[in-house]
Amino acid sequence: MNNPVAFEIFGFKVMWYGVLIGIGIILAFILAYFNAKKKGLNFDTLIDVFLIAFPCAIIGARVYYVIFEWDYYRGDIGKILDIRQGGLAIHGGLIGAFLVAFIYTRIKKIKFLAYADLVAPSIILAQAIGRWGNFMNSEAHGDVVTKEFISHFPKFIQDGMYIGGQYYHPTFLYESLWDISMCLVLIFILYKVKKGYEGVCICSYMILYSLGRFFIEGLRTDSLMLLGLRVAQLVSLAGIIVGLIGILSIYVKNKRVKLS
Repeated sequence: MNNPVAFEIFGFKVMWYGVLIGIGIILAFILAYFNAKKKGLNFDTLIDVFLIAFPCAIIGARVYYVIFEWDYYRGDIGKILDIRQGGLAIHGGLIGAFLVAFIYTRIKKIKFLAYADLVAPSIILAQAIGRWGNFMNSEAHGDVVTKEFISHFPKFIQDGMYIGGQYYHPTFLYESLWDISMCLVLIFILYKVKKGYEGVCICSYMILYSLGRFFIEGLRTDSLMLLGLRVAQLVSLAGIIVGLIGILSIYVKNKRVKLS
């Protein structure tokens, strides 16, 4: 079983969860910087939006998680505020961040879809790295597997997935690898999208991430539930539908413009 504590400073424990989220953000910014130059977008504008949206993403991710785990957190504000042990739902974070970013860009008259496309590869890269925080917390894993099955993975994965005397599906790893693959696909889409087709990349992100998450979520044992259904799978289905509708509407709109 992994140690969730990365190091201590004057008795204060710094958790791997936070360290890996920080690393993910840094690498996401580096990628966004180069993509902004490629697309001719203002990187400083992206930073301004981030400074507004990121705190809302953390709040949204925590609120989303606590709502579905209310029986555990009820009556203990300290537990609700302590996010160092995990308990951040990515769907809640995305909803919070995009909602605030949309409002902010409308007020500032910034092209929301252009910047949403720009950050799509960076978001999924950060998610890929952040999933390793789940590994260090020994969470977000799947059901029990045999020693023979887990032996196909590197030794440190085997050791990390040995929890309470049993081996578990490293679903965090499946999602991390899926996210990295999708990051490359989204970079390709971002560079290929022509002017007038803004929104295709972020819609592709919604479809591709949701597709992978839907199947991986089915393997997990710690899913947030609603009326006996896995919340992440329901949200993933909605993400796929919204993404497909978004891309279709973009192409229909451009076709009408050409015909007119």
